[in-house]
Amino acid sequence: MNTTTQIILIIVTLVCLVFSGYFSATETAFTTLNKVRVKTKAEDGNKRAALALKLSNDYDRLLSTILIGNNIVNLTASSVGTLLFVAWCTGWGVPDLGSVLSTIVITVLVLIFGEISPKSLAKEFPETFAFFSAPIINVLIIIFTPLNFLFAQWKKLLNKIFKNKEDTTITDDELITMVDEAEQEGGINAQESELIKSAIEFNDLEVKDILIPRVDVVMVEASSPPEEIAKVFEETHFSRLPVYKDSVDNIVGILHEKDFITMRTIQGASLESAVKPAVFVVGTAKISAVLRQLQKTKSHMAIVSGEFGDVTGIVTMEDILEELVGEIWDEHDEVLPDITKLSDNEYALLGSVTVNDFCEYFQLGEIESDSQTVGGWVMDNLGKVPEINDMLVYENLTLTVTQTEFRRITQLHVTVAADNPEVQPG
Repeated sequence: MNTTTQIILIIVTLVCLVFSGYFSATETAFTTLNKVRVKTKAEDGNKRAALALKLSNDYDRLLSTILIGNNIVNLTASSVGTLLFVAWCTGWGVPDLGSVLSTIVITVLVLIFGEISPKSLAKEFPETFAFFSAPIINVLIIIFTPLNFLFAQWKKLLNKIFKNKEDTTITDDELITMVDEAEQEGGINAQESELIKSAIEFNDLEVKDILIPRVDVVMVEASSPPEEIAKVFEETHFSRLPVYKDSVDNIVGILHEKDFITMRTIQGASLESAVKPAVFVVGTAKISAVLRQLQKTKSHMAIVSGEFGDVTGIVTMEDILEELVGEIWDEHDEVLPDITKLSDNEYALLGSVTVNDFCEYFQLGEIESDSQTVGGWVMDNLGKVPEINDMLVYENLTLTVTQTEFRRITQLHVTVAADNPEVQPG
């Protein structure tokens, strides 16, 4: 083999290594690129981004083209390398060593320059390399159309033989995991992460999870004197009050303070003229559906009805929105922390804290309970109407009732066992 031929074969081998790296990098780039980011750039007029998005949406054909090209150049590099090393070893007097040396050298070169290095670089800059690669790989897809067609039919046959029975839809838990990963990688901050997770979990919440119980609802009787109703508005600072007739389970409407003031300026006007119809919902209704209902009816409050037609509480638009954006306080709200740390192992806890928040704060396992609040859960375990100093021991916690109101628990004292230092609440 003359020198010119050897130079040509060396050049062919190097070209094959370059294309091997190109195909490997292209595969990694299209596998790891951020489709949302690419779509945004495509919508902004980036033609390469639009082509990359089109190719990634037809990933099966893209992948088969990459694999065909990669195998062609790797096999070519291996064959040409064997010819070169056999020729060199023959000249050295050891022709049998040629194929062995060729296998070792070509394998190392392909691993370093055709696999590891290009894939590592493409993983760091997936969008950049995908945009660079898109026009070239698009031409190769056209060239390999007949082979891609054959492989597509083969894939259909395999799909019929090995039917996929797994659910491929993304669950809420998987979405939340993605959000957590994005936060850890610095793509979004903690506040944005919390907002997105609240939006994901929003559709799972029911009215009974967030309602204000009837015992906490301030209502007025339809026959009450205007002076008495005005005093209720003044003392509570509420802008809306449910109005009942004869019984609190017979809600006849909602009275807005502005309408009430207007009514009092009109001589001979009755309270009935100022009362607006009430929206009624059930406790099992999804809060997302109730929000749409309140928007449609231009209402800010709904009455929650029980299975026997009784009133179990109310839910307001503010309550629903707080599940998305967190607590909304105004200048008249008395802000009380749900959990207050008193010492290293003592805490003050409101009875209205949800069981889930309680478990998360004190790092407990899931508690199976029909009650939504800690106060209700403790009452269920006590099996009686709670009294001051009633105690419940659960795992490493001792919960003591410190305050009750209307036969319900409003505040508890929590003591964490000192012999369990592994648990760090918060």
